[in-house]
Amino acid sequence: MGWLWFIIIGAVAGWLAGNIMRGGGFGLLMNIVVGVVGALIGGWVFDLLGIGTGDGLIGSLITALVGAILLLWVISLFKRA
Repeated sequence: MGWLWFIIIGAVAGWLAGNIMRGGGFGLLMNIVVGVVGALIGGWVFDLLGIGTGDGLIGSLITALVGAILLLWVISLFKRA
């Protein structure tokens, strides 16, 4: 998958995670950052659990979305403290 697809999936995953976790996105640049970091976290977590999502577009989006949600959840824990 090329860098352009990685950025597009990151933007979509960041936007979806923002809508799920706080009711709105973060803007294009932050959606991309949240989604890309989420993809890295999601890939790491799925690898630890032995879960394979495949190499397709949907699998990549699910991995990035789950990772982005986990990222936003952890950040929200620190914001409350």
